Amino acid sequence: MIQTTRLTKRYGRARGIDNLSIQVNPGDIYGFIGSNGAGKSTTIRLLLGFIRPSGGSAKVLGLDIIKRKNDILAGVGYVPSEISYYPGMRGLDAARFAARLRRVECGAEARRLAELMSLDLNRKISELSFGNKKKVAIVCALQHKPDLLILDEPTSGLDPLMQKAFWDIIRERRRQGATIFLSSHVLSEIQQYCTRAAIIREGKLVVEDGVHALAQTAAKRVTLHNLRGPLPEIRGARDLRQVGESVSFLVQGEARQLLEDLRQTDFDDLTITEPDMEEIFLHFYEKTEAGI
Repeated sequence: MIQTTRLTKRYGRARGIDNLSIQVNPGDIYGFIGSNGAGKSTTIRLLLGFIRPSGGSAKVLGLDIIKRKNDILAGVGYVPSEISYYPGMRGLDAARFAARLRRVECGAEARRLAELMSLDLNRKISELSFGNKKKVAIVCALQHKPDLLILDEPTSGLDPLMQKAFWDIIRERRRQGATIFLSSHVLSEIQQYCTRAAIIREGKLVVEDGVHALAQTAAKRVTLHNLRGPLPEIRGARDLRQVGESVSFLVQGEARQLLEDLRQTDFDDLTITEPDMEEIFLHFYEKTEAGI
C-alpha cells in the first residue's frame, strides 16, 4: 500500500528526510513514530504529493507519488496534524464539501462517525476547540471509506474517551479491509493498537519491525522510590538517575529477572514505565552502532 525507496527531501541546508525506505502492507495499522521535528509530517506530505522529493522514490496504492498524485489523493483519506477550515463553515459543511470533491454521497456515514465521537456537525468551525476540529477532519477523511488512511498525529487534541472512540473506529475499518498509516509521538498507543511500526529520528529511519518485536526490544524505565542503602547490581541497567531518595534506570529483559535482582533491596515503592522517545532512539542507535 505504501513503499518508499531511499526517499529524501532537503530544504537547502535544512534537514527534511534522508534515504527513507519503509513498506506498509495491506491490512497494516502502521505506526510512524518520532518526536516533533523528526520528519513525520514531511514524509506524509511527500506521500500525498504536496511537496516533491529531492531524491528516491515512493509508491502509494501501487502508484508513483509524482506521476499519479491525483489518483492517489482520490483513494486516500487524510488527516493533517494542523487543522484549518473556513471559520464560517459548519462541521457539516466541511464534510459535504469533502464528499462533493470526491463525487460521493456519504452523509449517513458522516453522521454515524460524528455520533461515535460526540461531535455536533451543526456548530461553526470557529466555535470548536482544537479537539473538535480534529474530529471534523477525521469525519472528512473516513466518511467515504477509503482503502488507505494516512493520518498525521490524529489523536492529538482528543481527550482519553475520544481517543478510545477513535481507535475503535480504526480497528473497525481494518476489519473491513482498510490499511492505516498514522504518525504519532505516543509510543503507548502505537504498542497497543498498531501491527507494525517504524521509528524515525532526525529524518532517518532508526528501525522498522512488528510492534511486538519493538516492544520486546525497547528498554523500560524503572524507578525505586525512597531507596535505602546502595543500589544492587541490576543486570542490563543503564542511564542511572538519582533525584533525592529516588533512583531510576533503564533496563531490558524479563520482569522476573528484574525482581530477582531487586529482592534484597530496601525501598518503599516501584514504578515501571515506558521510556521517553529519546531514550528509545538512543537504545536503537546503540544497538546499530554495536552491530547487533
